Amino acid sequence: MLDTPTAEVPPLSLADEAADPAAFAAALGDSFERFGFAVVSDHGVPADLIARAWAMTEAFFALPEETKRSYFSAGGGGARGYTPFKTEIAKGATHVDLKEFWHVGRELAKGHRFEAQMAPNVWPDQPEGFRETFIELFAALDVAGDRLLSAIARHLGLAPDWFDHAVKDGNSVLRLLHYPPVPADAAEVRAGAHEDINLITLLLGAEEAGLQLLTKEGEWLPIKPPEGAMVVNVGDMLQRLTNHVMPSTTHRVVNPAPERRGHSRYSMPFFLHPAPDFLIETLPSTITAARPDRYPTPISAHDYLHERLVEIGLVKK
Repeated sequence: MLDTPTAEVPPLSLADEAADPAAFAAALGDSFERFGFAVVSDHGVPADLIARAWAMTEAFFALPEETKRSYFSAGGGGARGYTPFKTEIAKGATHVDLKEFWHVGRELAKGHRFEAQMAPNVWPDQPEGFRETFIELFAALDVAGDRLLSAIARHLGLAPDWFDHAVKDGNSVLRLLHYPPVPADAAEVRAGAHEDINLITLLLGAEEAGLQLLTKEGEWLPIKPPEGAMVVNVGDMLQRLTNHVMPSTTHRVVNPAPERRGHSRYSMPFFLHPAPDFLIETLPSTITAARPDRYPTPISAHDYLHERLVEIGLVKK
C-alpha cells in the first residue's frame, strides 16, 4: 500500500470564499476533479457544537445493546434512528462493515409535501440534550453545505445559487458512526471500499487514522485533515449530474495499526442530498464530443436513492 503524504489533497479554507469566491471555487473544483475529495477548514460549524456532538455520540453508543436496539426499525431501511453493528455492506463486498450508526434527518412540518418520502426522526431518551444538539448540528452543516455547493456551481459555470432549488428541503442525513475496537488480528476493514450516494458528503472526525481514498493511479491515499477541518467528497449524484467531471471517488476505512485496535473510532458524515423530486439530469455544459453523455435518461433523486439502498443491503427489494 502506498503511504503518500496527505498534503497531496490541498487544504482549503472556506473563509477564502467570502474574500474571493471565484478563486475558492476554482481551488475546490480542482481538488474535486483531481481527487473527488477536498479538505476544508474554517467551515463555520462552531467548535463547541462539534465537541458537544462528540460527547453525545460517545454517550449514546456506550448505552446497553438492548437500549440501542429499541431504536432500530427493521423495515426502515436505516433511514432514521439506530442501525446495529454489522448490518451495512459495501456494494460488491464480501464482509459486512464493522460499524453501528444513528441517522438524523431533516425535521419536516406536519403535512409537508415530502412527508411520504422522508421519515420522521427518532429521538432517544438519553443522553439528555441529544435531540437539540443534533438538530443544531444538522442546520449548521446544511449552511456549510450550501456554501460549498455554491462554489461548485461557480466552478461549473452555473449561477452561484443554482443548487438552491435542488437542495431546498433536501433528504440529507447526518450519520453518527461508531467503529468499535477490533481484534489485533482482524482481517476485515471497518468500512469496505465504496462510493457515497448523495451530492457531497461533509465529514467530521477524519482526524483518527483510517480513511483512505483510491487515486486515479490505483493507489490508496490516507487522508488525515488538520485538527478542526472537515473532509468533503463528491457523491454519485453529483458525479452523474456532472457526467463524471467531478468523480465520486472510492474510499474505505481500514483497521488501524495494531496498537490502536483496542480503541473505538467515531465519525460524523453529513450526506447532503437533493429533494426527493429533484431530477438528476446531465448538465449540458459537461457533455462534449470527447465526453459523451453517460446518462441520457434522467432519474429522480428519490428513485436513485432507493436503487442504491437496495445495493448496500439497507432496503430489501
